Amino acid sequence: MALPKPKNSAGRNLPQAISVGVLLGGLAIGALLNPFLWYPLVAIALGLAVYEVWRRLYESGYVLSLAVLSVGAQVMVWLSWPFGTTGLVAGYVTSVLLLMITRLFHHGRHSPPHNYVRDVAVGVFVLTWIPLFGSFAAMLSRMETATSSGVAFILTFMACVVASDVGGYIFGVFFGSHPMAPAVSPKKSWEGFAGSVILSTVVGVATVTLMLESPFWVGMLLGVGLAVCATLGDLVESQFKRDLGIKDMSGMLPGHGGLMDRLDGMLPAAMITWVVLNMISGT
Repeated sequence: MALPKPKNSAGRNLPQAISVGVLLGGLAIGALLNPFLWYPLVAIALGLAVYEVWRRLYESGYVLSLAVLSVGAQVMVWLSWPFGTTGLVAGYVTSVLLLMITRLFHHGRHSPPHNYVRDVAVGVFVLTWIPLFGSFAAMLSRMETATSSGVAFILTFMACVVASDVGGYIFGVFFGSHPMAPAVSPKKSWEGFAGSVILSTVVGVATVTLMLESPFWVGMLLGVGLAVCATLGDLVESQFKRDLGIKDMSGMLPGHGGLMDRLDGMLPAAMITWVVLNMISGT
């Protein structure tokens, strides 16, 4: 039986992308061997992502304090370890306040700020998009039930993310013919979205019932919610890059582009994963 021919190209160097993807997956799995390594791994990834986005904004004429964004990101992540969402929110609002103040006096007390609202709004967007959403991935390690540790929750998240990405990629390449939002991302198709939802839901049900020993409907809710948030995250980053007139955030990850080109969907997906799995966690 003949296999279906791809309707679309992958749009990237597949062998190179797979090699880098395997390396990143190995780093994540290696961090799970010691639960105390998960937070440092997330913190480093978010720090690099913040710098990557700040650099692109700086090149496009935006005026933002790298120190405030970088330190604020780390404060948000690390405060979520002992204090959970309370620490995360405290770090977030403090970072936003510092961003507003530092931008106001960026050129000193005697020089009025230009494009103040624009720059502050973009700065708040960056703090929300990267460290706020990303901190929920870190907090998955704090979840537990009577039978499951934080490692099981992280593995559930990672498995669903991979399933969503693989499902969207395969369905999009082989069957994609109806663009989802051509003005934002011409290659994103409804068929690819359907593949993301289907495979993510299947894996969500399997991991939630087998690893977390929880009802199947939680896995269904997780799979659908994660696929939707991951897709929306991809679209947001596509429009962000379109506004800046760039193709990739950087060349940090060969075959993938920049780090944010990999994390764009994972960050909001981490948030919805924490929200859904928090229903069954003791935290």
